[in-house]
Amino acid sequence: MPLIKSAIKRMRQNSVRRDRRKPVKTYMKTMIKKMEDAANAGKKDEAQKMLAETYKAIDMAAKLNIIHKRNAARKKSHMAKLTVSN
Repeated sequence: MPLIKSAIKRMRQNSVRRDRRKPVKTYMKTMIKKMEDAANAGKKDEAQKMLAETYKAIDMAAKLNIIHKRNAARKKSHMAKLTVSN
């Protein structure tokens, strides 16, 4: 536990920000996992339908600076490849 007043405040801020970011990141990871599972199971139609929602989750995380925009582009590219190749 921090002893300095500014360090205590910083810890409090970090906790609040972490709690604010967590649902967005969790939702993004869940959508990616669902889509990968569908694509690997050979359910192309289902994966194609989930593509837009997965893109939305990734874009939201990038917009809120939870992930970098290039990381988002890489994830979206990977999702697009999954729907085409499998």
